[in-house]
Amino acid sequence: MTKITVVANSNTALPASPFKGCHLIDGAWQESSDGATFERISPSHGVVASNSSRGTAADVDAAVAAARKTFDKGDWPLSSGKDRATLLLKVADLIDRDRERIALLEVLESGKPISQAKAEIEGAADLWRFAASLARTMHGESHNTLGRDMLGVVLKEPIGVVSIITPWNFPFLIVSQKLPFALAAGCTCVIKPSEMTPSTTVILGELLIEAGCPAGVVNIVLGFGDPVGTAMTTDPRVDMVTFTGSTRVGKSIVAATSGTLKKVSLELGGKNPQVIMPDADLDSAVDAVVFGVYFNAGECCNSGSRILVHEDIAEDFIARTKDLSAKVPFGDPLDPATQVGAIISADHQAKIHAYVQAAAKSGASVRLGGEALPIDGLDGRFYQPTIVADVSPDMPIAREEVFGPVLSVLTFKTLEEAISIVNDAEYGLSAGIWSENVHTCLEFARRARAGTIWTNTWMDGFPEMPFGGMKESGQGRELGRYGLEEFLETKTVTMRIGATRSPWVA
Repeated sequence: MTKITVVANSNTALPASPFKGCHLIDGAWQESSDGATFERISPSHGVVASNSSRGTAADVDAAVAAARKTFDKGDWPLSSGKDRATLLLKVADLIDRDRERIALLEVLESGKPISQAKAEIEGAADLWRFAASLARTMHGESHNTLGRDMLGVVLKEPIGVVSIITPWNFPFLIVSQKLPFALAAGCTCVIKPSEMTPSTTVILGELLIEAGCPAGVVNIVLGFGDPVGTAMTTDPRVDMVTFTGSTRVGKSIVAATSGTLKKVSLELGGKNPQVIMPDADLDSAVDAVVFGVYFNAGECCNSGSRILVHEDIAEDFIARTKDLSAKVPFGDPLDPATQVGAIISADHQAKIHAYVQAAAKSGASVRLGGEALPIDGLDGRFYQPTIVADVSPDMPIAREEVFGPVLSVLTFKTLEEAISIVNDAEYGLSAGIWSENVHTCLEFARRARAGTIWTNTWMDGFPEMPFGGMKESGQGRELGRYGLEEFLETKTVTMRIGATRSPWVA
C-alpha cells in the first residue's frame, strides 16, 4: 500500500478570539438590521474562525441604495483615470502590508495552506496594480471619415451599479479579479462574499476605507444566498451582476436577472482535461498533472481533474503520477510545508467520496487514496490524494465537477479521439495538451472548445491575459483589458460640425 505524505498539527498559535465582521454600507460598518449573526467553523482546526453579521433584504436595500446614489450623484463615475488609479495603487500597497493577517484568516476559514494563501494575496495585489494601469489608459474611439460635416465619437462609460458575488475557494483573489476592474471603470459596487469565507473581504473593505475610497463606492453585505444574493440579483437598481461559483447557481442568476435584463458575467464550473501525447516530456507532465489536481485540494474551477493519456504510455504515466502524488504533503494548512489542506465542509467531503465510490462500482479502479485522511491533532476534514483509472467518458466522475483532490484517468488512441472526448462535455473552461510537436499543440489549441488552452504547462495565469469559459463554464471574461470592458457601456455620439443639416421636408 502506498504511503501518503502527511503533515501533522504544527501547533501554530491560533487567534485568541474569532474575527468579527460587519456590513459596509455607505462608508460605515453596520450590524444586520435584525441583529442576526453567523459563525464560521474552521474546516481544518475545528475552532470558530469568525462571527459575522447575517445580512437581510433590508441590508441589501440599504447597500444598493448607497451604491445607486453614489453612482448617480457622486463624483466617482466622473473621476479621472489618475484619481482611480491612485486609489487602486494605495489598496495594493495596503494588501502587501497586511498579507500575513489576511492569509491567516483565509487559512482558518477555507482550510487552504498558508504558503498558498500568501501567494494568492500577493497575486491579488498585482491585480489591483494592473487594474490601476487600465484606469489610466481607458479610452473610446473617434471617426473622422464620416463625411465633411460629421464627426463620430464612441464613449466608454461605467455600466453603473455592480453586484459582485464571490465563492469560498479563492475569496480574496477572486474579489480582486472583479472589484478593481469595476472601480477602474468608474462603477459603484455591492459585494457578497461566500458565507463560508466572508472575513478577508471585510478586511479588504477596511483597506479601501484607509486608502480613501469615497463612501458608497464599495459596499459589502455578508450572509447567505437567500436572501442576500437573491436581492442583489433582482434589484432593478443594479445594472450588472458578476458571479463566480457553480453552474447551477449561475443558471439561477441568469433566470433571476431576466426580469430587468441587467448584464450578467459568469465564471462557472469546469471539468478540465489535459491530453498527454506519447512524445510529451513525461516528467514535466506528471508534475503538472499532480499540481493541477491537488492545488487548493482540487477545489478549483481550473482543476485538471481529468487526464486523457495515450494508451501506449498510460500505465507508465499512471504509475509515475501515483508515486509523485504520494509525496505531496497533505495536512495542517498552518504549516509552511503543507501543500494540500482541508476540505471546505463535511457535506462537500461526502460529495467527493460519493463520486469515487460510484466510479469504483461502475468498473473504474482506485489506484491511490479514495478515503478520508485523518490528521493527528486536528479536528478537521481532509481527503487523501486520489487517482481513479479505467474511467470511461460516460461516467459521472469523468463528466461532472468533483471539486476535490481526485484525478480521473481516461485513455485514447489518436489525437482526433482525444479532441472528441475533450469537447464532449458540458463545460469549456480550460484544457491542455502535452506534446513536443508544435503542430499537435496548435491543432489542439484551435479545436478544443475551452476559454483557456495551455500547451506544455498548466494553470499559469497573468493579469494581462483574459480568463473565462465557453458553454456551461460561463459567459464574459475577467482579467486583461477584456476584464475592464465587462464593466463598460459603449455610447455612440454622432455630431454635425459643419453645414446646417439638409431639410427632410422641402
